Amino acid sequence: MMCLQPRRRDAVDPFRPAPHNPLDRNKETAVLSVIIPAHNEEGWIGPCLDHLLQEPAPDAGAEVVVVANGCTDRTVELTQTRAGQAEAQGWGFQVLDLPGLGKPGALNAGDRAASGDMRLYLDADVRIGPGVIAGLVRALSGSQPRYASARPRIAAARSGLTRHYARFWQQLPFAQSPAPGFGLFAVNATGRARWDEFPRLISDDTFVRLLFRPGERIEVKGSYEWPMVEGFSALVRVRRRQDAGVAEINRLHPDLIANEAKPRLTKGALIGMALRDPVGFATYVAVSLAVRAKPADGQWTRGR
Repeated sequence: MMCLQPRRRDAVDPFRPAPHNPLDRNKETAVLSVIIPAHNEEGWIGPCLDHLLQEPAPDAGAEVVVVANGCTDRTVELTQTRAGQAEAQGWGFQVLDLPGLGKPGALNAGDRAASGDMRLYLDADVRIGPGVIAGLVRALSGSQPRYASARPRIAAARSGLTRHYARFWQQLPFAQSPAPGFGLFAVNATGRARWDEFPRLISDDTFVRLLFRPGERIEVKGSYEWPMVEGFSALVRVRRRQDAGVAEINRLHPDLIANEAKPRLTKGALIGMALRDPVGFATYVAVSLAVRAKPADGQWTRGR
């Protein structure tokens, strides 16, 4: 498969609907397109791409589309240095250097540039573990709509407070549910047909996941590393945004909530978790109380 060289696109309509069938394009297609929206990710994009490109592309072909979204740092430059690595591993490679579109706009631009019938949407700070790409391709094969992800692991935090919070948070029902998909989720062509453009929502990953019933969601073997923000004020800010994103979907797409299907956290289970990890529980409660003390302001907040 031809390795596409980095290119620049300055004029783009980020909210033009994506086609229903990703294969209806007059250009070479790949089995998998990995779309990475990136806004000022110079500290993260290199390791993200290095982990993704550590294994050869699937036999049927794959490509990476990095959408640099209003970057003012070295994100584009560092991304372009991975073009040779991608070519050596058989991956197609594109870099779109675009004005600030917001994350939904960047995802839509990446979708239009991509050619794969399967789509993997990957945050620029995620590090994929071995075997995940091959597992996703296997899971998404076939004609039935499918959504797939792997098991997330929280990256080692620098601050003790974030370590305590993350340790407790990872035991909650959502984090323990199959294929929660935060930071990494993939769909096949019939799955991608479930929606047109990415809507202007706070939580794009929750929106997509809830378009699929539990039986249509697959967790493949392997894991990926996802970082959590450092420090109390950052945890409060991001948690407030996450809660606002869920509330927004409840308000605008109430029909999707039936697809959540996560187990309820009973009072007995919560007490048991608190007894096993009192420090983590106290940290989680403190963040939760701070979130409730001030409503969300509706502004975009980095997820780490």
